[in-house]
Amino acid sequence: MKAIPVSPSFPSLRARRRFLGAAAAGMAAPALAQFRIQISGVGATQIPLVVANFRDEDKAGVSIAGIVRADLYRSGQFSPSASPVALDELSNVVDADWRSRGADALVAGSVTRLADGRFDVRFKLWDVVKGGQLIGQSQTVVAGDLRLAAHRIADEIVLKLTGVRGVNATRIAYVVRNGRRYTLYITDADGEGGQVALASPEPIISPSWSPDGRQLAYVSFESHHAVVWVQNLATGSRRQLAGFPGTNSAPAWSPDGKELAVTLSRGGPAQLFIMPAGGGQPRRLVSSSAIDTEPVFSADGKWIYFVSDRGGAPQIYRVPPSGGNPERVTFSGNYNVSPSLSPDAKLMAYIDRAGGAYKLMTQDLETSAVQALTDTRDDESPSFAPNGRLIVYATRAQGRNVLMTTTLDGKIKTSLLSSSGEVSEPAWGPFGR
Repeated sequence: MKAIPVSPSFPSLRARRRFLGAAAAGMAAPALAQFRIQISGVGATQIPLVVANFRDEDKAGVSIAGIVRADLYRSGQFSPSASPVALDELSNVVDADWRSRGADALVAGSVTRLADGRFDVRFKLWDVVKGGQLIGQSQTVVAGDLRLAAHRIADEIVLKLTGVRGVNATRIAYVVRNGRRYTLYITDADGEGGQVALASPEPIISPSWSPDGRQLAYVSFESHHAVVWVQNLATGSRRQLAGFPGTNSAPAWSPDGKELAVTLSRGGPAQLFIMPAGGGQPRRLVSSSAIDTEPVFSADGKWIYFVSDRGGAPQIYRVPPSGGNPERVTFSGNYNVSPSLSPDAKLMAYIDRAGGAYKLMTQDLETSAVQALTDTRDDESPSFAPNGRLIVYATRAQGRNVLMTTTLDGKIKTSLLSSSGEVSEPAWGPFGR
């Protein structure tokens, strides 16, 4: 397997090193990774609620209630439990009975198969403290969208009880390596129910979502050369964006979707360029003798954050998209890489190397206050959820590369453990599904 070129100045950019080891013999056929959720941590404040198993969900073959409970817990804002009695959306709810069980809210519903093969999914949400129904909704979906229906229910509950839009019906992109086979997946936010975007015997890295969620940019080594591609997720069609001699890497979309920032070597050290989303000639963003890489736009479009060794070691800087003199952003620690910006552009997640450990950190961009979120040692590739309340990242746990999500205080973490393959390169998609 051809090694991915990494500059000696960045000898351990963690998001790329997983591909440099010797590959196992054989080539496994691409198969969707199956996930199970493991949850740890205790939230400071969580809403206790009961989510009853939906009537006849077993006949549909999907645990709607189980998915809703897992989604709500993963948000860090709820403490969900199952109901000790059978309920559905037509049940007569006695508020005092549920308050005595410690619940603040109750969810119940049903799944009914229709004559045309679709399913009618109904649910209600009751406030058992103040009394009364808060939500009563139904969805008609095909069998393949039952998981999505459950995620939408969870998002409606999150929005109604917290005022914050839920992200369970959004998607993530990530890469799975099985032996010498690399597969780029697009899945639900919990890592399940996905599609294969690309399978290759060569590495795939750096997936990046377009703002409308319809396209994905990524780097593929399928031609034994790093090339930036843009793929339409609905049709599967794709086009080459950057395949210049040298390094083509780290694509990042502008907030309006009209441009991408990319890292190109162009016969010299890796530098930042701006390219039209439809293709064309790259425009150099800054000029220096340093290595500049891993660009990411702030959501307001005012800044491009990136990693540079211009100060002697990798640190995070920012520069306006029009160019200019870069400003250094990180000062805590001597090795900081992989920036990801929150949707409100107030918080930055990144990876800090200290004492040989790679840790997920956040930095308040107004106060510069930093916070460590994990106790693992091999964190990589952070990516914010579109509501800014969760971060997905890759790490190593129990001897395997896995994906995890964490709340911003680090108190609630969910480990999405695959049944096979090494999982890496997560990127959280936008709203709009």
